[in-house]
Amino acid sequence: MIEVGRYNTLKVANITGIGAYLDAETGNPKDNILLPNNQLTEGIQEGHRLEVFIYRDSKDRLIATRKRPLAQVGELAVLKVVQTTQIGAFMDWGLEKDVFLPFQEQKYKVQTGRSYLVKLYIDKSGRICATTDIDKDLSANSPYKKGDWVTGTVYSIQRDIGVFVALENKYRGMIAQKECFEDLRNGDQINVRIKEIRDDGKIDLSLRKAAYKQMEGDSEKVYEALVKKDGFLPLHDKSDPGQIKYHLNMSKAAFKRAVGRLLKENKIVITEKGIQLKEE
Repeated sequence: MIEVGRYNTLKVANITGIGAYLDAETGNPKDNILLPNNQLTEGIQEGHRLEVFIYRDSKDRLIATRKRPLAQVGELAVLKVVQTTQIGAFMDWGLEKDVFLPFQEQKYKVQTGRSYLVKLYIDKSGRICATTDIDKDLSANSPYKKGDWVTGTVYSIQRDIGVFVALENKYRGMIAQKECFEDLRNGDQINVRIKEIRDDGKIDLSLRKAAYKQMEGDSEKVYEALVKKDGFLPLHDKSDPGQIKYHLNMSKAAFKRAVGRLLKENKIVITEKGIQLKEE
């Protein structure tokens, strides 16, 4: 039986002026599927078996191609939006006809020119479509260990909880709100550190190095900010975490570690109003 949206190995039934017709194995020649001329190579003859991908053309007819799309039905892939309309968006998946992302399958608004992680599925009318609702397709059973750095795709942002990331587009992880000091958007490709793997398999992520490794970079960041602000920042160990994030885009804990390092290096002094560069 033909599987739409997947690879099929089919026999060439006959060759015509417009291409080769592949046996749909229904017993009715009218159901045979066209493999267009531009997909044929020299030497293909009747009776040959070819691996082809089956999808629907612009007139909703089943058609075969020897090109390989970026994903089959049931798989996840990062696809680029090439057009948005009032009813949905169209994404480039490597074939002549773009795949449709219905408006109701958009968990967030997508933008032309940006890429997003989606899953391909067959809708009620038999069309191949995409959806951004992919959380249930991600696994918590990952091969990672604490401290690993992994590439992932942002697929959901919940401001009061955190940023959800599909690690290698297979496994589910999250950057807690308090750990997120970058302006991330859905579809962003990021490198994250495995901060913790819980007993239930849930993965806590961080965009930053472990504290003892991050400290040097943070102290440099604070020092550079002091230089830009004429040697003074209105921040100290009693400052509100929101103020620290506003000025330096880092957590209060990271700020305190960085200040401690700068003090140890004798580069700053702490006053009642904040921190300032030490005069040479």
